[in-house]
Amino acid sequence: MRTVYINGEFLPENEARVSIFDRAFLFGDGIYEVTSVLDGKLVDFPGHMARLHRSLKELDMPFSLTDQDLLDIHRELVALNGIDEGLVYMQVTRGVADRDFLFPAKDTANTVVLFTQKKALTAKPIADLALKVITAEDLRWRRADIKTVQLLYPSMVKTMAKKAGADDGWLVRDGFVTEGSSNNAYIVTRDGTIVTRDLSTDILHGITRHAVLECARDLQMKVEERPFTVEEAKNAREAFITSATSFVSPVVEIDGVVIGEGTAGPVAAKLREIYIERSRQAAQ
Repeated sequence: MRTVYINGEFLPENEARVSIFDRAFLFGDGIYEVTSVLDGKLVDFPGHMARLHRSLKELDMPFSLTDQDLLDIHRELVALNGIDEGLVYMQVTRGVADRDFLFPAKDTANTVVLFTQKKALTAKPIADLALKVITAEDLRWRRADIKTVQLLYPSMVKTMAKKAGADDGWLVRDGFVTEGSSNNAYIVTRDGTIVTRDLSTDILHGITRHAVLECARDLQMKVEERPFTVEEAKNAREAFITSATSFVSPVVEIDGVVIGEGTAGPVAAKLREIYIERSRQAAQ
């Protein structure tokens, strides 16, 4: 049985309780981060903390724990649960208050929850990670840059993809791909340019996205941050996604159209290799 963290206590998971009046339960008024674990260490932790603070600021949500507090909690949970590879999920909500659309008083205590999941992140060969995706209209609210717990539509899209015999969905607005249901989306053009959507309120500012693009530039790969169409994606040489739990994973089919050779391409394979190598070295 896992040990989880809730509001200052480490508890067996079956003893953890959250109030029915928590605003995440009633309004989706909460944010989260997912930090990967490699070799028992945390990957890109400073980046996740920076994005956490950005989300808190955008939602005008007070928060008192320091980054060192959170690092200590993460490390303790990893140790208590014996996580060599996997993830730590952290959720911060505005806290418990009687149901009212108005934000409660600033001194309302946050609800802070963390738990771990064991997951093999690096064992599979890249060929086994190849994904088939469908496209779906992007019907989310227009602040996708805030990492909130409002994930119902992405969950619906993921389920739609499974029913269609695919692995995931790429969201589309005005003919242009925004991102995947839980990841950032990329294509590699015929001339070898990596293209991914530029940062805005339309996409999540992925921590893995930032790190992988740094890897690409260090490898002298050409990168363009701009919108791309579904048609451009279907005619690409390669396609792939990035996220904290998938790292870099190839996309080999979009809406039934085979991308490139229908196998993991060399750009995705190289970026995955370099990203994992760098993450192992920098993890804390």
